[in-house]
Amino acid sequence: MRLRTHDLGNSNLIGASLNKKRKAMGLKQKEFIVQLQINGIDISTSALPKIEGQHRIVTDKELSAIADVLNVTTDSLLGRKRII
Repeated sequence: MRLRTHDLGNSNLIGASLNKKRKAMGLKQKEFIVQLQINGIDISTSALPKIEGQHRIVTDKELSAIADVLNVTTDSLLGRKRII
């Protein structure tokens, strides 16, 4: 496992959370990309590291599929807590 050598960007809110949750599930980036593709999101092997590094914007469709693959809510990826 390589350690991140660059600072996180500011193009999305979910990158660091996605990276942490993906690794907690034991999924490698390529395995995660395959799961996204099964869910209808065609993402390249170079796009996922950019998303995790917060250097690429994430579309709403991608956000939804990422949450589905990780079995979490979009709010949790965004770092939002629900107040009822």
